[in-house]
Amino acid sequence: MNSMSRRSFLQKGGAAAIGFTIIPNIAMGKSVSGKIAPSDKLNIVCVGPGGMGHSNLNAVKATENIIALCDVDWNYAKGVFAEYPNAKKYWDWRKMYDEIGKDIDAVIVATADHTHAIIAATAMTLGKHVYVQKPLTHTVYESRLLTRLAAKYKVATQMGNQGASNPGVRQICDWIWNGEIGEVRRVDTFTDRPIWPQGLNTPKQIDKVPKTLNWDLFTGPAELVPFNHIYHPWNWRGWWRYGTGALGDMACHIMHPIFKALQLGYPIKVQGSSSLLLTDCAPTAQTVRYTFPSRPNLAKIAFPEVQVNWYDGGIKPVMPDGWPSGKNMNDAGGAAIFYGTKDTLICGCYGARPWLLSGRKPEVPKTQREITVSHEMDWVRACKESPASRVKPASDFSEAGPFNEMVVMGVLGIRLQGLNKELEWDGENMQFTNISDSDKFKITKADNFKIVNGHPTFNKDEEDIHAKSFAAELIKHNYRDGWKLPEMP
Repeated sequence: MNSMSRRSFLQKGGAAAIGFTIIPNIAMGKSVSGKIAPSDKLNIVCVGPGGMGHSNLNAVKATENIIALCDVDWNYAKGVFAEYPNAKKYWDWRKMYDEIGKDIDAVIVATADHTHAIIAATAMTLGKHVYVQKPLTHTVYESRLLTRLAAKYKVATQMGNQGASNPGVRQICDWIWNGEIGEVRRVDTFTDRPIWPQGLNTPKQIDKVPKTLNWDLFTGPAELVPFNHIYHPWNWRGWWRYGTGALGDMACHIMHPIFKALQLGYPIKVQGSSSLLLTDCAPTAQTVRYTFPSRPNLAKIAFPEVQVNWYDGGIKPVMPDGWPSGKNMNDAGGAAIFYGTKDTLICGCYGARPWLLSGRKPEVPKTQREITVSHEMDWVRACKESPASRVKPASDFSEAGPFNEMVVMGVLGIRLQGLNKELEWDGENMQFTNISDSDKFKITKADNFKIVNGHPTFNKDEEDIHAKSFAAELIKHNYRDGWKLPEMP
């Protein structure tokens, strides 16, 4: 492996391309029961410790070995680097995999959204367990890829939507599956995000790249554009090249109880609307409507066609009839409202504090595994179990992958709203069925608002978009030269 160039390694899809799988060290310590002895420690590396990776490391550092840290901004990550003086430091995750791949058991990925997939996918082809921050990926195709790679390589996986491990989500599922609120045909959701700048014109100023930042590595597979401080650190979330806006940031927390409890799959329709939509930056406020088909019934509940509505940027759904006067709908960053034929169920962000509008507090059988450790440590537990006996974590990619496809479908609905029609989606084949070869629309490149003789003038600088090719690129990105995903299994 060390004799291969990093570019060659990446372009060929890692170990998958050269016909072998590296077995994690931890797999060599199996007990008679087929599980790893609890005393054994994982060798964990983190890509992106300067951000959410720091929190993830804090959750696992007491019991596991942190052997390497990789970040494109060594000033942003310097505090974390100082906490782990014995961990090797890297700029480039590809070099890290090349040099110490044989020693790595598991990888935490906490970079900007647009690089989640390539880092995690390559790790899985090397037989590494992966924990990936939310949103799982930047595109629908990338989510499908990670789902299939996880199944192929039989590694333990977890998306960083920590509410999935909390009791609120389990209670929501138990209430709905027991028929307590009846059939659900509509769910409203919202978040108080964004709390970073959105709705901005592309900056014209070119800033000097700090010596502690490798802008080329931050950009990774995306289009390389001149550096500006508005992109980094942290504010990348609002820029389409790197992030997925408020929807990608919070829907993985707020919509997960809906996806799980209502047993959703692929949506069949999506429609987006927003404040001024620009080519490069997410809008300041947006709403998305998803439509899901009916699903197989459970013993006590039917699952008819359902609409799921999303609001952000300060917009909330209308309060349901009977809402307690003066009660704030925002609970820990947002809420979800399930409208059932028997009752209305409300929960906060992360599925927190579910309650019924009627005031009832149902006692129902518990149907799911109780999780008594952190989201990260439940993943660690799964990493130490053999594939044959492994109990999946709460947001294993078998669920998180399809769920994340739903989340990023909302981005497609927003960015294709100029077609002025509800988009029909073929989930199995990852394509829209009602976008023709001749469909075109316009997106505003710049907001040129001026006052002329006391009157406001809004001159749109617009770009003509070929809808079908634009949609295809949003579904599956064309990575820039030198960056390549492993093949879809």
